[in-house]
Amino acid sequence: MFQLERFVEDCRAALAEDETHKAIRETVARAVSDPVRLIDTLGAPTVGGVQRLLHTPDLTILNVIWAPRMTLMPHNHNMWAVIGVYAGREDNIFWRRIPDDPKGRIEAAGARSLAPCDAAPLGKDIIHSVTNPTGVFTGALHVYGGDFFEAHRSEWEPEDLTEQPYDVEKNMRLFEEANARVDS
Repeated sequence: MFQLERFVEDCRAALAEDETHKAIRETVARAVSDPVRLIDTLGAPTVGGVQRLLHTPDLTILNVIWAPRMTLMPHNHNMWAVIGVYAGREDNIFWRRIPDDPKGRIEAAGARSLAPCDAAPLGKDIIHSVTNPTGVFTGALHVYGGDFFEAHRSEWEPEDLTEQPYDVEKNMRLFEEANARVDS
């Protein structure tokens, strides 16, 4: 059975071993390699939201549940991250800044779809948007190399892709709005 306390301990040990995401990626990959055991501990994803499993200045571990057909606009973390999917699917579009653009706009630069058992690292400078394109809830462990909730970050307006300060509260409301669409 997946043991949350052990997973947190393993993440902390991996961070002490290597301040980059490399050792954490292996820890997350092991955790999501058996999705049934993870679901037995965390529960089946049935409501979109962000569950804090650990929140410290140097490490944040979240259980992120994406509601069906939910999308989160392009954003950065300004820290490395590792995403491990254990249910559903998470599609990521990766973006890059347009050089010398005075509005800080971005353009698409690639994509990756994550399914159960996938664990993917994101470098500290990555900009990405996330979509759950399916009709089911997606469950994913997200591990960040810092304080996810207090870091200065950016998001990009979805219509013209201009940079603006990241608004944690607004983005948490997006989960509530996505849940309301599922319930209606």
